[in-house]
Amino acid sequence: MLYYIHYFKDIFTPLNVFQYITFRIGGAIMTSFFLSLLIGPALIAKLRSFKIGQIQRVDGPKSHLSKEGTTTMGGLLIFLTLILSTLLWARLDNRFILLLIFTTVILAFTGWMDDYTKLVKRNPKGASSKFKFLLQVCTATVVVGYLAVDPPNAAYATSVSVPYTKELYLNLGFLYAALAMFMIIGSSNAVNLTDGLDGLAAGTIVFAALTFAILAYSAGNVKLAAYFKIIHVAGAGEIAVFLAALIGSCLGFLWFNAYPAEIFMGDTSSLFLGGAIGVSAIAVKQELILPIAGGIFLLETLSVILQMGSYKLRGKKKLFLMAPLHHHYEIKGIAESKVTVRFWIIGIMLMLAALSSLKIR
Repeated sequence: MLYYIHYFKDIFTPLNVFQYITFRIGGAIMTSFFLSLLIGPALIAKLRSFKIGQIQRVDGPKSHLSKEGTTTMGGLLIFLTLILSTLLWARLDNRFILLLIFTTVILAFTGWMDDYTKLVKRNPKGASSKFKFLLQVCTATVVVGYLAVDPPNAAYATSVSVPYTKELYLNLGFLYAALAMFMIIGSSNAVNLTDGLDGLAAGTIVFAALTFAILAYSAGNVKLAAYFKIIHVAGAGEIAVFLAALIGSCLGFLWFNAYPAEIFMGDTSSLFLGGAIGVSAIAVKQELILPIAGGIFLLETLSVILQMGSYKLRGKKKLFLMAPLHHHYEIKGIAESKVTVRFWIIGIMLMLAALSSLKIR
């Protein structure tokens, strides 16, 4: 909404700054961060009054048993501050912003239903897997269907850019839709799997979001897109404003979620955080950068898949002491906070590797 203030620049010249994406990126990240600090204590107290506490797995790391009863559904804080900051700083007539808000709302509802069923209704199974998967599929179908009708860049509608190459594209044809849907659903679930240690998911998502914020700003700028030899996507710069708000919200949540956590994220936000990153990667036509920037989430997901496969195919033999991967290192005796920080460091390295694709062409 604040974007439209620049129309009054003839009355007060400094109002012209509100039309610049860079200014609104800064405003979005600061607004969502400080809103989190402002709203956080009251929201945590309210959730605590409802006795909405974490239920720990008895077969999990023994150190986690002390977390039993810690307030959860903290993803509401990320959701509220992200939406408020986006409404304030992004252009609401931008189609990518509308798609990201749609994805966020639907997947946040999906996660909230799971948390509500487990924690309020006291059903340890949570919402059914079919229900959650159906909503994820519906969300991905709407997003991919819309972008098929009105693609980010019509000349590359079904093509993907190969990172670290000089303008090499693969035209996937009808298979592109399947890839795009897989990316949205897969990234949504991957972040959910990563949310297992204090500060792990909230911190790691910041690096992935920062990667795609830079890519979105570059893709949306004609001169930068030509300079970096990436696909130009008109209007993609607004995605950077949304992702800036997401970064601020996650940093604000991390203020309360850092070890030892006062509140846990829960499925309420872990599902939509991954989904939003997946949609951003598709919208800026940097699909193959997602496995690099989101490498931590990919590794966590692969560890679960490999563990399940080994257990079923190798006579109940395990590859890891426990999956997802972060629990494996915990059971090996590495402190939870050290595992988290080391995963953050890997996340930073992967972010730099992903961004280096802009120059290695």
